[in-house]
Amino acid sequence: MSVTPTTAPPMQRFSGALRNALIGIAAAGLVILSGAAIVLVGMRYAYSNMALPGVGAAGMNLAGWSAEQIETGLWAAYDYPQAGRISLRDGDRYWEARPNDLGLTIDVPFMTQQLLAIGRSGSLPQMLRAQIEAWYRGIQIPPRLVFDERVADFQLQALADLIDQPMLEASLSLSGVEVEFHNGQIGRELDIEATKNALIPFLTSMQDSTIDLVIHETPPVVLDASVQADAAERILSQPLILTAEDAGPWTIDPVELASMMRFVISTDGATSFFQIELDHEALTTFLALLAPDLARQPENARVIFNDDTRELDLMTPAVIGRSLDIDATIEAVREGLLAGEHQIPIVFEYTDPAVTDDTTAADLGITEAVSVVSTFFYGSSSARVHNIKTASSAFHGMLIPPGGTVSMAEILGEISLDTGYREALIIYDGRTVQGAGGGVCQVSTTLFRTAFFGGYQIDKRYPHAYRVRYYETGTGSPGPGLDATVFVPRVDFQFTNDTEFWLLMETYVYNNNQLQWKFYSSSDGRQVNWSSSGPQNVKQPDPPLYRENPELDTGVIKQVEWEAEGMDVVVYRTVTRLGEVLHEDTFRTRYLPWQAVYEYGPGTELPPEAGEPEGSE
Repeated sequence: MSVTPTTAPPMQRFSGALRNALIGIAAAGLVILSGAAIVLVGMRYAYSNMALPGVGAAGMNLAGWSAEQIETGLWAAYDYPQAGRISLRDGDRYWEARPNDLGLTIDVPFMTQQLLAIGRSGSLPQMLRAQIEAWYRGIQIPPRLVFDERVADFQLQALADLIDQPMLEASLSLSGVEVEFHNGQIGRELDIEATKNALIPFLTSMQDSTIDLVIHETPPVVLDASVQADAAERILSQPLILTAEDAGPWTIDPVELASMMRFVISTDGATSFFQIELDHEALTTFLALLAPDLARQPENARVIFNDDTRELDLMTPAVIGRSLDIDATIEAVREGLLAGEHQIPIVFEYTDPAVTDDTTAADLGITEAVSVVSTFFYGSSSARVHNIKTASSAFHGMLIPPGGTVSMAEILGEISLDTGYREALIIYDGRTVQGAGGGVCQVSTTLFRTAFFGGYQIDKRYPHAYRVRYYETGTGSPGPGLDATVFVPRVDFQFTNDTEFWLLMETYVYNNNQLQWKFYSSSDGRQVNWSSSGPQNVKQPDPPLYRENPELDTGVIKQVEWEAEGMDVVVYRTVTRLGEVLHEDTFRTRYLPWQAVYEYGPGTELPPEAGEPEGSE
């Protein structure tokens, strides 16, 4: 931009003549000092209070311009502080500002002084050199820019008031079943000093530009809680229902579920967020109460040995064992609830039994019957027969692994009317009375003998205190001393399958008077030799006892106990295999004498041998 003064400067006509004079002087070789003096005097006279020739600014030749004219021209040329535009940007927000508003000005008076001083300051040679240089080459001075930081600070602080905001953390909580949340806020602070430093290069180059504000952000740990808040509301919108095969369901209402809900801060490596968790301890306590009823022990398939095909026939399918997996269930509940599910299956750990439905006889090493024993119980009551069938059926089809121990008390469990037994005669406190499970000892005696004659390891055996006639009747009875009593849980019979093959037990009741027990396995060559001392220290029972029973009619006499001799019996057993002794056992039994007992109705005449009835003085 150039500006032309409205009035031509005086003495312009002198310019050409002066130039010719100077050339003449130089060509004539006049003395420099004399010529310089003439030039300086002439210049100062011709351009008094005006810019000398060749002096300029903003691309303008200001020769002959007065101070007022120079200022007017410079203000017009340098309009950037008022006309320029600086755009301050914060993301998608913009603020427009003039450079002058940001503290930039042009010091025109100072520049005017500079322009007028060219060729008029310094020593004579310096002034001459400046005049010649201006005349010959021209001298353009740069604009003098003034940046007032106080103005910039004021303007930027006004922006900071709009931009700055505190950092706020997101919150997520429960009030009963109501979800309360607030999203977080990123903290923002305009860095005035850094922004000002970014402005200076553009302002001093007098360029219109867009400047990014320097803003420091402080993000909260968690910014957005809305997603988890929505998820929590969905979770608490319905009860939680836990299901399981063959059990349940169990319902946890929203209030109880809310008491178990926790919000924890988690991270995926780049972003932190609220995570919904369930109180592990509370859910563990809840599930632990369910665990015992849901547990199921693995049970081998029940089978029988087919003597014709020599294979196993499936009788009862195997049972897959299971136990409640509390940790996995809690995780399944959490994942299910987050996925919007409210009916969630309990998670189990499953255990396969050793013998499954498709296990073969060859798999178990079962090839033949290795011990078969029968006992008889002629004349037993229907209740006693029922109890024998009930107890022996618990063992039918059972498989014992190599090294496995059979505990009758463990297998039979509780013996009561509630578990299917009936009341029948039992010996209790030296008397024969009605009690649940009468006849179970027929089963324990038969099992003892089957293990005894099979050569298996006998671990626990308790004899009866009195001789029981059932155990010494029937074909093949070994006589006294080979019985075993069981009184769950204190008195048990146990034996161990000390072979390398599985052992299959089968029980059969024939004609309501015979219990047959079969062991199927494979013979390992063991032999059983046994002997008995026979009755020793025999003691006769006391004379028959008569006692009155008010429930009997007059004249009725009923025998309720039968006499039996007391005695000691010792049975010896040696089990060998290929000359090696596997077991040497001694089974000692002491039977107490047992007197006959008769009951009679009131007023009944007793036989002469009755003696004094029970209770008489």
